[in-house]
This record gives sequence, C-alpha cells and structure tokens, in this order.
Amino acid sequence: MKYPILSEKSTYTFSDYFKLVDYRDEILEHFGYSFHKKNNELPRFSNELSHLNELKICLERNINYISMINEAAKREFIIAPILMDIIDYTQTKIRVEFPLVVNNQLKGTLDYFLQSKNNLLVIEAKNSDLERGFMQLAVELIAIDKWTDSETPLLYGVVSTGDIWRFGILDRTTASITQDLNLFRVPADLDELLRVLIAILSSDA
Repeated sequence: MKYPILSEKSTYTFSDYFKLVDYRDEILEHFGYSFHKKNNELPRFSNELSHLNELKICLERNINYISMINEAAKREFIIAPILMDIIDYTQTKIRVEFPLVVNNQLKGTLDYFLQSKNNLLVIEAKNSDLERGFMQLAVELIAIDKWTDSETPLLYGVVSTGDIWRFGILDRTTASITQDLNLFRVPADLDELLRVLIAILSSDA
C-alpha cells in the first residue's frame, strides 16, 4: 500500500517543503503538476541597460566585503539591489515578505513578489541550497497559480543564493513546472540576468 507524502489533516508552510526535496515529484503530483528540467528559452530585454556598470561595481564591492553565509546580508546587499534596479526599468510593484494563504497545505510568506504586466516570484535559497530552494519555489508558484485568476499562461519564479540565480516556469496550460538548467552568476552574468528579469516583467506573454 502506498501512503501519501502529505497528510490531509496536517498544515504545511512553504518553508516546510524546503525539507521535502527528496519527495519532489510526489509532492508536485499531489498538487496536480508534473516536473521537468531543461534549457528554457527565457525572454531577453534588448534595450540598453543604463545603470549596468554602476550596479556591477556596487555588487562586486558588496560581495568582496560581506559574508556570503549570512542570509540577511545576501538579501540586503545582493538580491535587493538587483531587484531595486529592475524596478527602475519596469516600474514594478514589489511586495516583500508577502503573506499568502491558499489552504492548509499552501500557505506562508513569499520573499519577494513583483507585480507588473507579468508577475515574478523571487525567493532566497536558505543555506545556499538551490535544489531545496527550488522545491520551495515550485510549491510557491503552485500557490500563486491557484491564488490568481490571471489569463497569463506562464508564471515565472527564480531562486537565488545571492551570487547564483536559477529560473523556474509554471505552465498553466500543461500544469507543469520546469527547472531551467542554466545558472546565472553574479556579477559575471549580471547583464544577462537583468535582461531576463526585465523582459519577464515587461512581457505580455
């Protein structure tokens, strides 16, 4: 007899799923979604990035002086400056530590929820663990899918350790979640990372 991974009588927060990465496929199937890994064709912003050099210098300085094992420092000195920069390009509304409750199995706090033509979920990978962080990202994307009634077919998310970023896409038409195989490293891939983040928030797709 196969026992369910999640108990219908129990309550789970988003951070609980960080610990359940070994049961990723079963958990996503429980919510009605399939999981895939592949190289995604992420959108790219093609115009000039007018503050790129200033941001890159700032991040290089921050990374040189802060402890990369300090999660609060990574949020404040690496992730936040990048998000503030893309807000300047996109005039996006950003909700920080945004509480979201769908049901007892989908509830918790979203680190950064950016709202524009498209929405974008950004979360920090606790303990710099991208695999576990992506597990949590996937469940939070599912919660957003069930919470919003937008006709947008794709929901984008990204999990970050500060210096490494990985994207995920929830396709609402196929009820599937894809983990992008590519990693964006900061500051080396800052140009490409910004172009993807800006394009997601500026796109009607």
